[in-house]
Amino acid sequence: MSIIEFRGLTKAYKDVVAVNNLTAKAEAGRITGFLGPNGAGKSTTLKCLLSLATPNSGSALIHGVPYQALVNPMRQVGAVIESGGYNPSLSAIRNLEIIAAAAGIPDARAVEVLKLVELLDVAPKKVKEFSLGMKQRLSLATALLGDPEILVLDEPSNGLDPIGIAWLRTFLKNLAHDGRSILISSHQLAEMQNTVDDVLIIHKGKLITEGSMPDVIGIGTLEEAFIRLVEAS
Repeated sequence: MSIIEFRGLTKAYKDVVAVNNLTAKAEAGRITGFLGPNGAGKSTTLKCLLSLATPNSGSALIHGVPYQALVNPMRQVGAVIESGGYNPSLSAIRNLEIIAAAAGIPDARAVEVLKLVELLDVAPKKVKEFSLGMKQRLSLATALLGDPEILVLDEPSNGLDPIGIAWLRTFLKNLAHDGRSILISSHQLAEMQNTVDDVLIIHKGKLITEGSMPDVIGIGTLEEAFIRLVEAS
């Protein structure tokens, strides 16, 4: 069953068409890798999905409706789009408590998600003292505050060292094993090959392929298939 759908999605900024009549989907209970070169339109597509940008035409749907139509979006969809939006002078735990309170989520959940992303030991530390990798983990914790069934992640491995990237792989697989559906944008193709179930590739705002990982890569690697498909398009 498709849990996320893009139907003829088009988004332009003045004379630049960032997303061009994109029709694609992500299936429930699976990890879908959303791939494409720089400037392919991935971030714009995800912003349209989360109602952070308004399409010129077409739609981006979650459970068949736009994000803004969800009754309690934070409990249904968790997102990592940018590592920001925090008060840098407040501690990690206090930032999460404020966000939780605004969504009607108990403070205790802030402790739970910090433990999940292995930041509990630095919970009292001010966010301005965090490394980029720590901020990425904090963003993941924020996305999980509402215990959502769907995660939308834009380059969540940015700032992570090799150990952190390996940790993220296991973390995402465990979330999927628990029944969550994950749409993840990344340039880490080798890592995506080891992490995702399905692949959705766009170039210049247009879909060039989608399908299961084995179907897309055939014989070889995801990187080889990616380069071949992008160059052919």
